[in-house]
Amino acid sequence: MRLNEISPAPGSRQNRVRAGRGASAGRGKTCGRGHKGQNSRSGGGVRIGFEGGQLPLQKRVPTYGFKSRKGRTTAEVRLSELKHIEGDQVTLATLLSAGILHKNMKRARIIHSGEVDRAYQVSGVHVTKNAKVAIEAAGGSIQE
Repeated sequence: MRLNEISPAPGSRQNRVRAGRGASAGRGKTCGRGHKGQNSRSGGGVRIGFEGGQLPLQKRVPTYGFKSRKGRTTAEVRLSELKHIEGDQVTLATLLSAGILHKNMKRARIIHSGEVDRAYQVSGVHVTKNAKVAIEAAGGSIQE
């Protein structure tokens, strides 16, 4: 087998349509655009969502919900990720230096996912209820 002998399976690919190449080609004269009108012109047509001046669907449907901006700068840290920290102090600085947090994160919360391998002293980081139980069961403490 050579590179120039490789071809797709028969019937898996269709030839592209060459518009405007005469009546015998099947797409001559108006090239499937019809006669006159906005959509027949080059560059013609309307933007996505435009409904001819009627109030578009995306504006008619009511808005709901809320996106907190704090969520963009808050990271979730699993209990199992704490093993990457040097020492037993867990702060934002130690999480950042261990490569667990991204530099843009200003807050962190430890969630109960995984096992705790040693006693940690947590300060300046939010801890969920179940994660708090797991840390304290391992002999650690949480300072809020």
